[in-house]
Amino acid sequence: MSLVLYYHPLASFCHKVLIALYENETPFVPRSVDLMDADDAAAFREMWPVGKMPVLRDDTRKRTIAETSIIIEYLDRHYPGASPLLPANEGIRLDARLWDRFYDLYVQGPMQKIVTDRIRPDGCQDPHGVAAARNDLQTAYGMIEREMASKAWAAGDAFSIADCAAAPALFYAGIVVPFSAKHPNAAAYFERLLARASVTRVIAEAQPYFGSFPYRDQLPARFALPA
Repeated sequence: MSLVLYYHPLASFCHKVLIALYENETPFVPRSVDLMDADDAAAFREMWPVGKMPVLRDDTRKRTIAETSIIIEYLDRHYPGASPLLPANEGIRLDARLWDRFYDLYVQGPMQKIVTDRIRPDGCQDPHGVAAARNDLQTAYGMIEREMASKAWAAGDAFSIADCAAAPALFYAGIVVPFSAKHPNAAAYFERLLARASVTRVIAEAQPYFGSFPYRDQLPARFALPA
């Protein structure tokens, strides 16, 4: 098979690309990478020295593609499905790109700051940085609340690259900083994302790994593995 996705099933940015692949039923080979395994990590860094996932390898075109937004654009261009994730309309496409970056930078970013701080060695925590990240998430939630008052999806009427970014970002951010009663539109949007078949599939595949999530004690019961 031409496409191989190097990923980890717990990683939120990997979820973003998986959602895009599942949306269009794009055939690919999943290749889970264990960065704790020296050989696996070395082989992955040989391909992508930065060492961050996901990375897509296209053997047919002999291309290695990194960075989630670039991967999704590559798929949209070279392996299009029934549901384009980059809208054809220039204005809507710009909105999709904007909100894709928004969810990566202003939801995923603060969320990851909070999560990684929990697993830092004793004495190395950054409470000031975590407090700032929590405030940043509240700001982001307020912006999402206003935006989603009149839209079904992040860039308008159709599911797009922005929603691929939003689903994992809001999933993990909502665990560390849950929505409040002030965010009914944001919460309703998140529920629409959860009902999407591609998102449901990604969460189901990640469930066996949730025990390794640093905030697993705050994981909502509906996402826990069945007893």
